[in-house]
Amino acid sequence: MSLFHGMRIGFFSIGLLACAASFASEKASVEQTTETLASDEELSWMESFLQKLGADGEFDADKLIDFSFLPGPFYNPEMDLGVGISAVGLYQVDPTDEVSQLSSLVINGLASINGALGVSLENKTFLNEDQQRFYLTAEMFDIPDVFYGVGYDENHQDDNRVDFNGRTVRVNPMFLNRLSSNVFIGAGFDFNYAKASSIDKLDSDVEINPLLETSRSVGVNFLINYDSRDNVLNPEQGRIAQIDTGIYRKELGSKTDFEIVNALYSTYYQVADDDVLAWQIRGRFTHGDVPWDQLSKAGGGDLLRGYTSGRYRDKQMLLAQVEYRQNLSGRHGMVYWVGAGVISEKFSELTSASVLPNTGIGYRFEVKPRVNLRLDLAFGDGDTGFYFNVNEAF
Repeated sequence: MSLFHGMRIGFFSIGLLACAASFASEKASVEQTTETLASDEELSWMESFLQKLGADGEFDADKLIDFSFLPGPFYNPEMDLGVGISAVGLYQVDPTDEVSQLSSLVINGLASINGALGVSLENKTFLNEDQQRFYLTAEMFDIPDVFYGVGYDENHQDDNRVDFNGRTVRVNPMFLNRLSSNVFIGAGFDFNYAKASSIDKLDSDVEINPLLETSRSVGVNFLINYDSRDNVLNPEQGRIAQIDTGIYRKELGSKTDFEIVNALYSTYYQVADDDVLAWQIRGRFTHGDVPWDQLSKAGGGDLLRGYTSGRYRDKQMLLAQVEYRQNLSGRHGMVYWVGAGVISEKFSELTSASVLPNTGIGYRFEVKPRVNLRLDLAFGDGDTGFYFNVNEAF
């Protein structure tokens, strides 16, 4: 989930875009060595500010966790004026381990003047020379959300918008064990809670009964993947093919019985001067009595950027995206991408479903080794979005 729950942001986004444009202009007119660019005297105001907060592009092995802090104000119609902050930490479980990549801990928080509150945590720990991996996702949000019904036909109608306040809680630990040089298997536990309140139908005619039911989904996850990426957080080469199956049952505490299958295939190629060409195919397929909050959703900061998270939802989803990641001087970079996705009730209907296209441009700033601050401006079919996050979309 993005720092602002996949919603648009304003003031800080515009400022960073201006920094990117200013940097590109300076790069064209001024030739300096890497050492000069890195000196304190030549740092841009943004680099100087972020460096004071720990975003120095380096890793200090002497610290238990080497943190960077990235604050920023935001504004959007749903949450009004607010402030968000990301804390990005890198650490090494075993200082003598020269095989495992650096483990990471990313904590995102937000608060706005209309009462929106949220915090999320994403942890990736690499153990025993990368023979085991432990992943943890946890989040708690109480923020405005939207519902346009279920299915493309309802979701595509602007008049079908329903506003509500969404309270969500999720905890998902996962443990992976290496079977061979590039193959892992894993198992985990997934707890999800969602409640809608202050439901405002506006002029919508969509059925809101699903929102009236508090959702609780409890299940187990089983994962298998082939992962040859050189780095999990920010790959420059390699590929990953993965299937993650979630089984939710009343016997485990879930309100309904259903299943979710997440499938993805991503490939990364190094091209030109350390640039990267990446592409991905991703699907999310559900079966059974799926609650409203667990339907597959296209949109947000990772899945089909440019569409409001929560607007397009149905039982099945399939998407593809291609991204070119351009490495600029110093710690700066740009990305350009195109993508498309479909949603439907049945798996067999995906090939004939209406397509949701998207495209966009983004700016990157390396806050720690292989950890980027991500700012994306995305365009969808009648929708746009700014996204401020840490690490790549895929």
